[in-house]
Amino acid sequence: MKKLILVFALLMMITTAACGSTDTKNAGKDAASSEQSAAQQNKQPSTLVYGSGDYTRINPAMDEHGEMNLLLFNGLTAHNGDNDIVPSLAKSWDFDAETNTYTFYLEEDVVWHDGKRFTANDVKFTIEAIQNPENGSENAPNYEDVEEIQVIDAHTVSFRLSAPNAAFLDYMTMPILPSHLLEGESMQESAFFKSPIGTGPYRLERWDEGQAITLVKNEDYFQGSAQIDKIIFKIVADDSTRALLLEAGELDLAQLSPKDAQLFEDKDGYTCYSMKTADYRGIMFNFQHEYWKWNRDIIPAVCYALDREAMVEAILLGQGEAAYSPLQRNRYYKEDVERYAYSPQKARACLEAAGCVMGDSGFYERNGEPVGFVLSVGAGDQVRADLAQAAAQQLKEAGIDCSVEIVAQADWTGQMAYLIGWGSPFDADDHTYKVFGTKKGANYSGYSNAQVDACLIKARQSEDTKVRAQAYGQFQEELAKDPAFAFLCYVDADYVAAASITGIRPDTVMGHHGVGIFWNIAEWTIQ
Repeated sequence: MKKLILVFALLMMITTAACGSTDTKNAGKDAASSEQSAAQQNKQPSTLVYGSGDYTRINPAMDEHGEMNLLLFNGLTAHNGDNDIVPSLAKSWDFDAETNTYTFYLEEDVVWHDGKRFTANDVKFTIEAIQNPENGSENAPNYEDVEEIQVIDAHTVSFRLSAPNAAFLDYMTMPILPSHLLEGESMQESAFFKSPIGTGPYRLERWDEGQAITLVKNEDYFQGSAQIDKIIFKIVADDSTRALLLEAGELDLAQLSPKDAQLFEDKDGYTCYSMKTADYRGIMFNFQHEYWKWNRDIIPAVCYALDREAMVEAILLGQGEAAYSPLQRNRYYKEDVERYAYSPQKARACLEAAGCVMGDSGFYERNGEPVGFVLSVGAGDQVRADLAQAAAQQLKEAGIDCSVEIVAQADWTGQMAYLIGWGSPFDADDHTYKVFGTKKGANYSGYSNAQVDACLIKARQSEDTKVRAQAYGQFQEELAKDPAFAFLCYVDADYVAAASITGIRPDTVMGHHGVGIFWNIAEWTIQ
């Protein structure tokens, strides 16, 4: 019997050898493939639960600051961890200085989440939709100098500008939308924005209104599929509740208030990220309100009456810095400009120089009426609410009658003042031109100053850093002479993550609302 078995074994070896070396290699590959397949089947899908504010829609063309935009969509360009411009949907581009024309050469293997091909028509559609004044996009000023968009072929598109725009490549990070799903739709009210289709590393799987938005990784992503299989944006509007859910293990990542973030500094199983931002807070004066038509000259007194350093220490717990300029964390910041450093004496001197007199109530009066205003602040942001209350108290101590109201929605034309926030870590044109320029898309205060406009245009239209530095320096001087805001502080972004999450870049400067942490989400892993 043993002899028969031995003969059979020899015959099998001969037969295998006769098949040649290629089959031996394939057999090895098949075995490795089987092992890999088995490993993938045994691997549990990874899920990251993020504590998020609520969404009424996801519409990057009309709105800014959506943290989910980086997950669902791509622009022609993107920002890397140093906030430099890198290729994205456009693999390359060139610029003709004589005609102010940018030509973008697009990736050819990109598909939308519904399987349709991405083309240059989608690019043209998106930017023209933003330009259309009927759509009311706050991003429109970024593209107001685009005179012509030409689709050269399916994967080539050009933009001819009426004048140079040094920030144009930054603005081409704008998420591109699918023309085949939005052609003829309302860019404000389309149902698309509750079930968006993008090209990004994740796609929308489920939206439970007011509860959670679930994304799953895009297996066909043109830059390679992400490591984390699913991301759940769990709607948790309150900072303190986010902290409790993090501690209970129901969240893996959340942005917290400085006070709540400190609770996790020495806790095992968590990593705290105090990330620098370009995000500032300030009192925005509503120049559309009748009050400021007669009392604009008391704004310097408001600025002098604010103890910014005290706010940073007491409310931000040192996680930020006093703010004096919208460009304070930009390469073009000019330090030797009037900062309105805290001085109650100067505040009172300004009021008295304007003809105000101290009344029996302890507040200055003008024409028999108390000098003061109502400061509105949006509901749901405790840090902003605390800053507003601190500012109001400091103003009262200087003799200005300021009270705070918490509002569910800003009334840009009716309110007297608002606790605003802006700030961009990118080109200096971003969040200056459209915020302070006369009648621009994000100028909610109705501020208008011809000198400010001229400086911003000059800076936008030059690539020369010396010319831009001079123009932005003058812009800051003019803004100090005629303040649109009383700047308060820059706010760091305090993120707390489960220690099992790797890949977060703590040295990247974040944007408004701390947005930007997901810029390299495809590289993140959960151990």
